Amino acid sequence: MKRTTLTVFALLLLSSCIPIRIAPNIKDYKLAKGKRFKKGLPKKNVFVFEDPKDAKEFYNYVNTKFQLNDYYVDVQVPFLIHGQTFYFSFYEVEIPTKTINLIPLALDAALNQATDMEPVFDEVHTSRIGNWYIAMEVFSDTEKDCLSEDSISREIVLAYLRELKNEYLATDNYNEIVFKN
Repeated sequence: MKRTTLTVFALLLLSSCIPIRIAPNIKDYKLAKGKRFKKGLPKKNVFVFEDPKDAKEFYNYVNTKFQLNDYYVDVQVPFLIHGQTFYFSFYEVEIPTKTINLIPLALDAALNQATDMEPVFDEVHTSRIGNWYIAMEVFSDTEKDCLSEDSISREIVLAYLRELKNEYLATDNYNEIVFKN
């Protein structure tokens, strides 16, 4: 009985993966400090949402919606709310979920011990599954960080960003947006 239990435990252990890093699961959006969310982002607060579309899709959406003609598309995109001009910059960010796969690791260890072979499954010891996010910072001529908690325009900017996100996720043909505006 002990041997069977030990065997089952060993099989469960070997058939599992150990997560090293887990990408965040964002249902709607998240406000976070840029540097805290992903290294390389600005220190300002950012509006983050998951991007299920292909790479450069948000770039194409912003370029078409704001008619930027590929000029400063990801930096200082101007938009108006109640007659006041704001600017946003966005970043396409990948945060992979990374795991250690124990079966290939155990097989390589067994083969190395039995035959002194080099690792055969070296490439599959770890696996990565990428998750993509759009992180947006907003500023104006009067405020450096419109998403900070003490910003006077935070609520109207958040409402605008939620609407922008929903429009992006719901639209396939970005040229339709030009005619809606």
